[in-house]
Amino acid sequence: MGGLPGGMRGAGGGLGLTGVLIFFAIQLLGGGGGGDYDVDPGFGERVAAPDPTGRGIPASQDPERDLRDFSAYVFTQAQNSWEKTFDDQGRRYERAKLVLFRQGVNTGCGSASSAVGPFYCPADQRVYLDLSFYRDMTQELDASGDFAWAYVIAHEVGHHVQHQLGTSDEVQRLKAEDSDKANELSVRLELQADCYAGVWGHSVYKAGDLEQGDVEEAITASGAIGDDRLQRRATGQVDPDSFTHGTSEQRTKWFKTGQGEGRPEACDTFGVDEL
Repeated sequence: MGGLPGGMRGAGGGLGLTGVLIFFAIQLLGGGGGGDYDVDPGFGERVAAPDPTGRGIPASQDPERDLRDFSAYVFTQAQNSWEKTFDDQGRRYERAKLVLFRQGVNTGCGSASSAVGPFYCPADQRVYLDLSFYRDMTQELDASGDFAWAYVIAHEVGHHVQHQLGTSDEVQRLKAEDSDKANELSVRLELQADCYAGVWGHSVYKAGDLEQGDVEEAITASGAIGDDRLQRRATGQVDPDSFTHGTSEQRTKWFKTGQGEGRPEACDTFGVDEL
């Protein structure tokens, strides 16, 4: 979601945490690469996040196995939901892949460290998650709970949906034509991904797999990562002109729009004047 780490090209979905981590000089697990491991995203293919040793961490020795398995489950369910939506509209949905990593990872968009937070890389159509961000959501952002984490994953899948629909490419084209509107376009793209996460949340709630408290966790998480809240927390000041993800109020509004409506058509953040 937004701000890119050094060396990354065209990635989306860093959740807006990068600036806060830089301001506070937080090193979540230390810099550098290595320590990456495989994850089965749930649809047959094992995806490896490259590491210098060429070895992954066996599942039986993974202290975060439950979180890893939950992440893969949510990722798969979100994709199942979007696959059905695309099919209903006569479209073909190409499934993304999931890579869980620690500390650093090489991607089709370049290299990334934990500081960037979760992100989507359109070049290789993969969602990248450093599981330490789950801990940081609780300890640094006051956004705890399994469904708060599910919202994060669903948001990144939302970026894949945008890639599939050509929305991301169109935004990049418009940015190149008018750099003055680049931040506004980024905000609208991110808020649409929030709304798409809400659409998926609606499907899960409708299926009876969620309680209202679970939805509130996601709403809290969406508000916790607004540009205004992160900037105020990092520097004590807010600069609206530098927003790339949207305010806490906007992010919550659009997640709730998607969750309430349950329709991707409700997520037209580019067709409204007021976000």
